[in-house]
Amino acid sequence: MHRPWFLCALLVLALAACTPRLVPPGPDAPAGTTPAVQENQLRMADGTRLPLRIWPAREGEPKAIVLGVHGFNDYSMAFDLPGQWFAAQGYTLYAYDQRGFGATRYAGLWPGTDALTEDLGTAIVLLRERHPDKPFFVVGTSMGGAVVLAAAERGVLPRVDGAVLAAPAVWGRRTMPFYQRWALWLTVHTVPWMRMTAEGLDILATDNLIELYAMGMDPLVITATRIDAMYGLTDLMSEALEAGDVLPAPTLLLYGAKDEIVPAEPMLELWERVDERPGITPALYDDGWHMILRDRQAYTVWRDIAHWMREGNPLPSGADRRARQAIAVGTTDTMKDLAAE
Repeated sequence: MHRPWFLCALLVLALAACTPRLVPPGPDAPAGTTPAVQENQLRMADGTRLPLRIWPAREGEPKAIVLGVHGFNDYSMAFDLPGQWFAAQGYTLYAYDQRGFGATRYAGLWPGTDALTEDLGTAIVLLRERHPDKPFFVVGTSMGGAVVLAAAERGVLPRVDGAVLAAPAVWGRRTMPFYQRWALWLTVHTVPWMRMTAEGLDILATDNLIELYAMGMDPLVITATRIDAMYGLTDLMSEALEAGDVLPAPTLLLYGAKDEIVPAEPMLELWERVDERPGITPALYDDGWHMILRDRQAYTVWRDIAHWMREGNPLPSGADRRARQAIAVGTTDTMKDLAAE
């Protein structure tokens, strides 16, 4: 009588033994080999090679060096639009494909926070050595912003002249509804290989529909995500949300009032945690979406970033003033009101 229930219990236990799969370490580099910049790639200490793209300053010596760190399921071409603009303004922008993304080996598997943060630290050191006399800034978008935050939390973020976090992924586990946490834990420990898409979710990452179409046609953009990759991203975001106390200064924290990917609540919490720290500037864009560096109003954001790197505050657009208003109110209503206008 109880045999079917017994078999079901055994099946659940067997599936629960499933564990998330991570990108395996790269081939061991030969003895004495050190990380290096090699033409269009970065070679890490374990031999892993990360594709590298460069948008060089179009005239003369660059005013500063900018390192772009892309978001989840994206890759270095995420910085093509801002890269072209910054190059025209006299900046040199680099961006690399993070492990598990773009043209790297094992794309689609989660690389782990350890690997992501260590790669970022290595990339900064290598590119600073290439440009020792230039100001150096790191720009992290979405997951890339979370990687910067986690690297700061772990004490593995090398010194930079400034950091820009554009819609950083700080939707930590403790800010999620319990049913989302439970469902994610259950699926990652039963069917970690299962893939999910964003079809039917009725959300937009940006109002730049041309860019969304191009991403949908790009074979290097991941459109079907493994459950264990989503679980790993949640771990990263949870760590990033707690990193406010160690965030390096100066830092510019950008958020769009129309962001449908990262909720306003955790972003406001991060702003409130760093509000009294000198050198940390929150900025709120009423027409900004999640892909804030590629939105239709992205020029406003690019101009603010360039101004901030040269001269600091206040920002030309007034986005820093709007963010201070949201912090003063202490709720996300200000953000929602701006988005509704």
